[in-house]
Amino acid sequence: MKIKSMAFALCASMIALSSSVYASRPADFGNKYQLEEMVVLSRHNIRSPLSGNGSALGNVTPHKWFNWTSGPSELSLRGGQLETMMGQYFCKRLVAEGLMTENYIPAEGEMRFYANSMQRTIATAQYFSSGMLPVANVTIEHKFAPSKMDPVFNPQLTFISNEFMYQAMKEIGHMGGDAGLQGIGKNMSAQYRTIEKALDLKDSPVAKTDGLTKFRDDDLQIILEINKEPAMKGSLKLANSASDAFILQYYEEKDPVKAGFGHKLTQKEWELIASIKDIYGDVLFTAPSVAVNVAHPLLKVMSEELGLNNRKFTFLCGHDSNIASVLAALEVEEYSLPNSIEKKTPIGSKLVLEKFKAKDGKEYVGLSIVYQSTSQLRDRTALTLDTPPECFPIKLKGLKANSDGLYLLEDVQNRFKKAIDAYDDLPKDQEVKKAA
Repeated sequence: MKIKSMAFALCASMIALSSSVYASRPADFGNKYQLEEMVVLSRHNIRSPLSGNGSALGNVTPHKWFNWTSGPSELSLRGGQLETMMGQYFCKRLVAEGLMTENYIPAEGEMRFYANSMQRTIATAQYFSSGMLPVANVTIEHKFAPSKMDPVFNPQLTFISNEFMYQAMKEIGHMGGDAGLQGIGKNMSAQYRTIEKALDLKDSPVAKTDGLTKFRDDDLQIILEINKEPAMKGSLKLANSASDAFILQYYEEKDPVKAGFGHKLTQKEWELIASIKDIYGDVLFTAPSVAVNVAHPLLKVMSEELGLNNRKFTFLCGHDSNIASVLAALEVEEYSLPNSIEKKTPIGSKLVLEKFKAKDGKEYVGLSIVYQSTSQLRDRTALTLDTPPECFPIKLKGLKANSDGLYLLEDVQNRFKKAIDAYDDLPKDQEVKKAA
C-alpha cells in the first residue's frame, strides 16, 4: 500500500534548563541562535468518542465501552490534565529559551490563542494556556458559540470542479497501488482482522442483525462535495470509528486488558488498530489536491502569524485533519512517530514552528512535532525539561536545512506561499464551484 510510510528521525530530549536545546543540536546552538517566535498548530487532547454507546459504535461489539468522563466529542478530564501538563512544559521550555519569564503576563498582541469553536478545541487551548501562563488569565479566541466549526479549522472543500474531482480521486486511488481505490482496503487485512478480534465483532449486535462479522475490503466510496469535509462510505468508515474509540479507551483505561475488552493485545496489535485511523485520515485529507484545498484558510493564518514581528507565541487549536492536511500541503517528507500507537498525528500533538535569529542577522525556522508518548498519556507523566514529551523534526521535501537542522525563514515562507497559491491553480472546467 502506498499510504505514507512515515519515517522521521528522533528529535532527542531537552537537556538542562541552563542550555535548553535539543541534544541532537550542537552544544553551541544556544550561542548561535535566539528564539524569536513560536507558532504551534495543536490537535485537541483526549476526548470521548464522537458518538455514544447507543450509536453504531455501540453495535459493533458485545462489550460496553469505557465510561467516558465527558459527553460525546468533548474533552475528557484526563485530556484537560494532560494538556495542562503540556502547557507547563512549554512554559519551562520558553523560559529556558529566553522568550519569556516565569509567571509571564504578555503584552497585548504578543501572544495569540485561537481555537476552533468546538468544546474540545476551546477547552484544550484553555487548559494549555493555564499551564503555560498560569497568572495571565488568557482569553481563548474563537469565532462562534460552541459547537460550530470555524471555516479556518474546518477541513472542508471550498472549491470543486469536475477536473478537480478527477485529479483528487486519481491521487487517492494511487494510495491503493495497482488496485486503485479498492486496493486501500485490500491492503488492510491485518488491521481488519485485529480489530475484529478485539471487538469480538462476530458476537456483536450488528453481526446478529445484519450478519456483519468481517469488515469488507471492496466497498470504499469517497464523497467530495462543496462546503463539506471529504467523506467516505464503506467498511473503512465504520472501522475508523471503532479504531478511534479503542485508541481513546486505551489512553483512559488503566488496565490494558480491560481496554482491549479482555484481549491481551500486543503493542503491535494496538498499533495496527490505531493505523486504521491514520489510513482513514490519509485517504480523506492528504491527497495533494485535497490538502491544498481544505488547508487553504489555515495555511494563510499560519503564514501570517509567522511573519508578524511583534508576535512571540501563537497557539492554534484544531484537529488531526488540520495537521495532516497542512503537512501534506507543505510537502513534508514521510514520517513515523515512535513511542506512540498513533504514528501521524497523536492525540494532543503539536506541529511546532520555531523562528530563530542567528548572530549574523539571518532568520531561520525549525519544524517539529511535539507529542506525549503513549506511556505518558496513559501514566499522566509530568512533563519537564528532564522528562519531556517526544519531539521529532519535520523535513520539507526539496529544501536543504543548514548544519543545525534549520531552514531559512525565507525558504519556509516561500513554501507556505507555494501551498497557498496552489489553491488558485487547482484544475478548473466549465463547472467550477467556489464557496461564497
